[in-house]
Amino acid sequence: MRARVVRAALALGLTAPLLTGCFEEPSPHEAVRDFLVGWQTGDYAAAARRADGDQAAVRKALEDARLQLDAASIRFSLKGISLDDETARAAFHAEVDLGENNPLWQYDGALPMHLVGGQWKVRWSPSVIHPDLHAGQRLAVATVPKGRRPILDRAGNPLQDETMLHVAGVTPAEVKDPAHLCEQLSKITGFAQDRLLSRVLSSPPQDFVPLATFGRTKFAQLKSKLEAIGGLRFEIDNAPVAPKSPTQIVGVVTAITPEAEQRLGGPQRAGDTLGRDGLQKAYQDQLTGSTETRVVVLDNATGRQVKELKAWPGRENEPVRTTIDSRLQSAGDAAVAGSRPAALVAVKASTGEVLAVSTNQLHQEGDALAGKYAAGTAFSIIATEGLLRAGLDPKQKVPCSSDRTVGGARFQQPGVDGVTVPSFQTDFAQGCVTALASLARRINGQAISRSAQQFGIGSGWKLPLRTFSGSVPAAQGDAAVAKIIAGQGAKVSPLAMALVAGAVKSGTWRPPTLVTSPAAPDPAAEEAGGSPAVAPTSLDPAVTAKLRTLMRAGVTSGAAAPATAPGEPVYGVAAQVTQAEKKERTRLSWFVGWQGDVALAVLVKSGDQEAAPAVAGGFFRGAQPQI
Repeated sequence: MRARVVRAALALGLTAPLLTGCFEEPSPHEAVRDFLVGWQTGDYAAAARRADGDQAAVRKALEDARLQLDAASIRFSLKGISLDDETARAAFHAEVDLGENNPLWQYDGALPMHLVGGQWKVRWSPSVIHPDLHAGQRLAVATVPKGRRPILDRAGNPLQDETMLHVAGVTPAEVKDPAHLCEQLSKITGFAQDRLLSRVLSSPPQDFVPLATFGRTKFAQLKSKLEAIGGLRFEIDNAPVAPKSPTQIVGVVTAITPEAEQRLGGPQRAGDTLGRDGLQKAYQDQLTGSTETRVVVLDNATGRQVKELKAWPGRENEPVRTTIDSRLQSAGDAAVAGSRPAALVAVKASTGEVLAVSTNQLHQEGDALAGKYAAGTAFSIIATEGLLRAGLDPKQKVPCSSDRTVGGARFQQPGVDGVTVPSFQTDFAQGCVTALASLARRINGQAISRSAQQFGIGSGWKLPLRTFSGSVPAAQGDAAVAKIIAGQGAKVSPLAMALVAGAVKSGTWRPPTLVTSPAAPDPAAEEAGGSPAVAPTSLDPAVTAKLRTLMRAGVTSGAAAPATAPGEPVYGVAAQVTQAEKKERTRLSWFVGWQGDVALAVLVKSGDQEAAPAVAGGFFRGAQPQI
């Protein structure tokens, strides 16, 4: 509201000098100035003194016109005055801010003038307000709100169920005392009384005017108080707002609250809903569109429309189509169900499209997409890509010991007694930390950073929701390089690692996609994290083929064996890592791999290394025969 007042004040500051420059009686210029400036600033008494009609009637007509338009401001500019002895005609241009993010209503009008007792007066009639307004008529603003559109999965099915909203409103013609009604409603709901009243007074009297929308629980709490307000009516709106899985990705929708109304500006309308989080918030503008608005002339006696003066069709709203596969989402939800906190992200390996985001006791957006977790030996996929480019032979014997020091940094491998000397393939499949760290001299920090960039780690890709693309610290010296190879210091999200698995499977790393239509969220969401253009990256085919062999061994003979499922072969690695969280140390279990064209990352907060692979296996089995 403050912005509108300032805007009007600035307009007045520019307009008043223009009208007052050097004009005096007996010319009509001073009368024109007094009338238009009084009308513009709301000093209707001053304007009425310059009209030849009953001052009280003129004052009320000008005030009513502003109320009937629910105008945030009215500004005038003088186009010219023509004189003819004792009569004159002043042409003006009007700009009426109807608020509600609508365009300005602009029109040209005229003030017929004549001399009355030696003073110039406006010859009063309703056509002074607008050329098409006549006696027995009034202005009104007719609106047609658009219902909220749904968020859809990749097959076009809605990702939310309909839920009952209760809309409280009035038919103005049936309300004897709208000011009292709005006062009562304001006390109950907290909505500003003046905004409620202006909504009623500006609407066609025979239309149902929505004033407040309530969810089922809130309506039940207030029902008796609301029903006690005489003249208040209620309608039911079955809106598609109750989110299905993935609920935190889809987001919650609420009826607009007084606080939201004040933040957003403009009065509430029936069916007006606000996305509180998830895609419902990111795509609020597209899902709701903008209200169709018409400025009309009505007959006072019948309330019927006489003429339409201006119309704005409003911006069309549209559904948001996602890449979520509801069948795979159900499989993910079933797989993570249990007592341990878990997050699962599945993507289409060949495209980077997000197919499922499932969590248990973790947040789908904050943890699965944007969580910053220690990678542990799940990072070995990325480090091994660099080692293979440096010439490492997977068949090379690399000792796996219970304890090893590299460059002064100590590494330990639980469950190993003494020293074994398997091939690197076996070390990779078993996630042997000491074996991986021992290869620090085969690669430098720059090469590891290059591999990480090829897999999109830290590359800045985003979705309309919060995401974390990962981070890898700079490494100088053997100890620092060894720590990164072993996944110490590297931070990733489950989404980032699902994309890594997809890259190995397809041979090309691709940025994630969650929404296919519309192309981008509204500007506010874009500023908060819209998706920048990040190009896919082709990997070395020979190196990628070796990585696939290593990741197949991770399932057939390694720590990822619990991920085994019928159908196409499963590829993957398992990892165990300890992460400091809120002054506590939490054990994390990882699985990163794929089956068919579905790439998967699973994170489970558990000290059991098989926890994440077991969830992955449950997902792959539950997804049959789709994979």
